Amino acid sequence: MLNLNLFGIDFKNPVFLAAGVMGETGSAMRRIAKNGAGAVCTKSIGIEKKPGHNNPTMVEVEGGFLNAMGLPNPGIDEYIDEIEYIRKQMKDLNVKVIGSIYGKNEKEFEKVAETIAEHVDLIELNISCPHAGGGYGSSIGQDCNLSHKVVSTVKNVTKVPVIAKLTPNVTDIKEIATSVEDAGADGITAINTLGPGMVIDIESKKPILGNIYGGMSGKAVKPIAIKNVYDIYSAVEIPIIGVGGITTGSDAIEFMMAGASAVQVGTGVYYRGYEIFNKINDEISEYLLKKELKMSDIIGCVHN
Repeated sequence: MLNLNLFGIDFKNPVFLAAGVMGETGSAMRRIAKNGAGAVCTKSIGIEKKPGHNNPTMVEVEGGFLNAMGLPNPGIDEYIDEIEYIRKQMKDLNVKVIGSIYGKNEKEFEKVAETIAEHVDLIELNISCPHAGGGYGSSIGQDCNLSHKVVSTVKNVTKVPVIAKLTPNVTDIKEIATSVEDAGADGITAINTLGPGMVIDIESKKPILGNIYGGMSGKAVKPIAIKNVYDIYSAVEIPIIGVGGITTGSDAIEFMMAGASAVQVGTGVYYRGYEIFNKINDEISEYLLKKELKMSDIIGCVHN
């Protein structure tokens, strides 16, 4: 019932692991896969090793979390063996691997994409992190021309599907969505974290996060994420993967009705454990059976 084909790839279900959560090692991602994820997304990988921001890098706030990891990673050349191990771990479970990559310009994206392409099923371009600094993340994704240049460059060096992950921190996300579609993106992931935001410890009179500010994720961002998916669906023809505050099957169905063909779960793992993927899949199936519907009946249905 939940099988789907996106980007010419068959997925056993539409509930994927989002980048940045349990995406560092093959063993961690296998655990997610065994608990029902249809695809798993690696942590974002760059051209060189990056230590990330100083601790604390995450703090729980009302309605979710603020995080400022700073894109920590060992660099693509060192991480490639782990990615290959991850893919081998996924094959017997029929779970696809999405490689999340980042760079500060199209040349860096190009090199990472060339290296990772043969080891993953899809590539997700992180042009949307709001706290990376140094010209990374949303510095690119807030600019139509830069977004177009990165997508078109990566598309020229790889045959695997390329998905652009967009930031909500823009004046009109439809303009960015249209630009990446025009550049050849096979799909769009929406959204990355909101913000940046900030929390202050009133006893020490200092910001809690080591980076001072970070991106907001969790349940509170869901209405904004759904609105962004709704807007993107009205502007492009390529598939959308919805992400932002999803913890239940009802949440996933809302995203689908707004226009998402699949969803990603991140901080929801904190609320419902590793089993969240099976739980959401079961809840979607129960809804569809009760209403006598197929997934294709609900995707984008609020636009009708």
